[in-house]
Amino acid sequence: MPHPTPWFGFEQLVSLLRQGPTAVLSGAGVSTESGIPDYRGPDTRDQDHDPIRYQQFVDSAEVRAHYWARSAIGWPTFAAAEPNDGHRALAQLEAAGRVAGIITQNVDRLHQAAGSNRVVELHGSLSDVRCLDCGKTVDRWQLQERLHSLNPGWPDRAADAAPDGDAQLPRSATRDFVVPSCVACGGTLKPGVVFFGENAAPERVDAAWTVLRDATSLLVVGSSLTVYSGYRFVRTAAQDDMPIGIVNLGETRGTPHADVQIDAPTGVVLPRLADALCSSVHP
Repeated sequence: MPHPTPWFGFEQLVSLLRQGPTAVLSGAGVSTESGIPDYRGPDTRDQDHDPIRYQQFVDSAEVRAHYWARSAIGWPTFAAAEPNDGHRALAQLEAAGRVAGIITQNVDRLHQAAGSNRVVELHGSLSDVRCLDCGKTVDRWQLQERLHSLNPGWPDRAADAAPDGDAQLPRSATRDFVVPSCVACGGTLKPGVVFFGENAAPERVDAAWTVLRDATSLLVVGSSLTVYSGYRFVRTAAQDDMPIGIVNLGETRGTPHADVQIDAPTGVVLPRLADALCSSVHP
């Protein structure tokens, strides 16, 4: 149930994290304060972002053109985003031994930019582009140069920002967009992220479970937990009687499992949490 003030339950959350290192599961709500839209936040849940699904991307050249046309516009703004106070607070907590590691559903690498070291990118990163045929990986900025060369003036078009480095455009505007192929084999290029309808890489999932095993509690920050790939960690923690804290705007799928939930922006709560816990590195 949503809480009336940001600090209702705060001392309980501090006590929970003092029991030992916590595993952090982070979602898009951590990065909205850096200017990156989310899919299910209070300001966006009623909007239609039309996310492209994995099988659509693989099967249709038209869908791939639509994706890369939108990405060519949205990428520069997405890549320019900087860590906010919430990201920096989590890095501070890790440095103090309070955080065992971060399992993130985000694809923006803002946790690493803020100084967090042990980060499992459950859904990959938009900074990478991978060939589906030969497996070669290239930097997203390199691809941006090719997108610009093949479609002069296109990245300068105006469009509203959308989640995951995207932009909102109608299909009718992207049909003539030219998509580059892999320079190594001529294959199909895909962003290095997990699309809707696609499974997370097993090695990433295994690394995430290791982070959870190394912790004594689980802290969910900025995630509605609607997607099962994140929710499963909450469900397992609850089954193992691991204390669970949640900081999020609004209820989540994991709310019934939480020992404490604070209904407030992560950029407000996490810095105060770091202040309370980092004065001493000992529980």
